[in-house]
Amino acid sequence: MPAWITAFKVVPWLDLMAAAPAVVQGARRLWATVRKQDAPVAEGQDPLAAQRALETQIAELRQELTAASELVTNLAEQNGRLVEAIAILRMRTRVLLVFSALLAAGLIGVAALVLTR
Repeated sequence: MPAWITAFKVVPWLDLMAAAPAVVQGARRLWATVRKQDAPVAEGQDPLAAQRALETQIAELRQELTAASELVTNLAEQNGRLVEAIAILRMRTRVLLVFSALLAAGLIGVAALVLTR
């Protein structure tokens, strides 16, 4: 079996695919809220109404911040899983390299024995 097939088997694709829709949905929701622009506060507006408008904007910004934090957390978790999978693949590659070197050395030794007889 080729090594690249083994590499694809090690990656937790089901976990990544299961988390992908949530990440995409979070990104779309975040982008939609960031893209939406509120009307600026009018200059001659009542100070109490202006304060309410600013408080509303602050609440919306807090919601956007929470959504952004969740998105970053999900992306960090996915990144962590990928890093773990890559570390496993690197270790397996090293083991395979050592095994191949030992096998090649043994094959050369057997060939030398056969040729000397």
